[in-house]
Amino acid sequence: MIAAFVLSLALSLGFASASASSDQAGVADVETTVIATGAADTLAKVDVFEVSGLIDNVVANGIERAIGRSSTNGAQALVLQVNSRGAVVDRARMERLLVAIRDSAVPVGVWVGPSGSRAHGWSSWLLAVADVSAMAPNSTVGKTGVPISIDGEPLTFGEATSLLRSNTLGTDEARERGILRLDIADEGVPVLRNMLFALDGLSVNGKVLDTVVEVVGGDGTIVREATTTRFFKLGTLEQLMHTSASAALAYLLFSFGLALLIFEFYTAGVGIAGFVGALCTLLGTFGFAELPVRPFGIALLVFSVIAFAVDVQVGIPRFWTGVGVVSYVVASFTLYGPVQEETLRLSWLTLMSGVASMTLAFVVGMPSMVRTRFATPTIGREWLVGAEGTAATDIAPEGEVVVRGAKWRARTNRATPIKSGEPLRVASIDGVTLDVEPLEGAARDYREMRKQGGS
Repeated sequence: MIAAFVLSLALSLGFASASASSDQAGVADVETTVIATGAADTLAKVDVFEVSGLIDNVVANGIERAIGRSSTNGAQALVLQVNSRGAVVDRARMERLLVAIRDSAVPVGVWVGPSGSRAHGWSSWLLAVADVSAMAPNSTVGKTGVPISIDGEPLTFGEATSLLRSNTLGTDEARERGILRLDIADEGVPVLRNMLFALDGLSVNGKVLDTVVEVVGGDGTIVREATTTRFFKLGTLEQLMHTSASAALAYLLFSFGLALLIFEFYTAGVGIAGFVGALCTLLGTFGFAELPVRPFGIALLVFSVIAFAVDVQVGIPRFWTGVGVVSYVVASFTLYGPVQEETLRLSWLTLMSGVASMTLAFVVGMPSMVRTRFATPTIGREWLVGAEGTAATDIAPEGEVVVRGAKWRARTNRATPIKSGEPLRVASIDGVTLDVEPLEGAARDYREMRKQGGS
């Protein structure tokens, strides 16, 4: 049963990762290989830091560390590669992050890319405070929600501020309305290498960026070579915590963690299921702490697992199993609140994975496990008839015997007493009690006596 449940857990988490990939995409498919060699190596480097998924405390801290690192490692600029639905930090934390970007000693650029990326909610304000900003084709920006301020001054996108409060604009519209601070070719900035070309020659805080060098090729043509880029990501532990704070994974990790703990409780031991369940519950709890969850939704989620556990104890899905299913479905739809102007919702794939896995686990899997774990096995004992043993105690008419090295409850057959230590023979079996008789001198049935007298 545990193998089936772990397989269900793995499949559901895989589905959740697939549904959450739209929040954290835009990293691996970007053309980031720099073709420049030789002369371009003499240029100062440009650092790139990936900002994917919801901006939580882990990501905010990562951006601030990236700014500090680029200010001291000789980089001439820092580019934030953004693909985010919004921010889940509080207003004060977001304001501190925006101030850090605005006051950075090294020029900071924001690129919403690759194609199809987005900067929604509070993450869109990164473009407002960056020194330069650009978007890949088919990307969107907007749904800023309630305006946010820095040093008492509200951030704006000019005339488009009110429009972006509840709407989004594509790359072309954002460029036409002056939202982007890097106006280049009509196709925008499709790949990160184009961002490096666009930065060349820009003056930021009195410093002219030098990101491209022109060299003469072997055929006499002029070749533009971009400077080298250095990519930085969140550390392994930070990435684990950030991934746990995605809506889908936090929901599934918390649910399956509680289910595995219930499973471990009814197996009457401590094993791998308990360890995995505790880890999943811990990661899910961290994710809920970062996300805009409704207390009612969490309470209903915990109540549903408790309701499931009531019927698991008796080993038969009954009334409380139905209560658990209904409560879990309601909790799944009411768990999360809004993120700025967007309501944080679970995808249908995530919902189906969670509800189906929990229902199958508590309706089919765990009741079967409990019945198997605590049921009294029935084995054939007919082979004991005729076996010889010794009396462990006086049997008059009940006591204990030892037959083939095992101790059994016994009673005398035909009321013939047997003293402790005397040999005996098993005459018959009644449940788990053996009917025994002495090897010699056992009382005989009156029918046998009549038969022998008549003969």
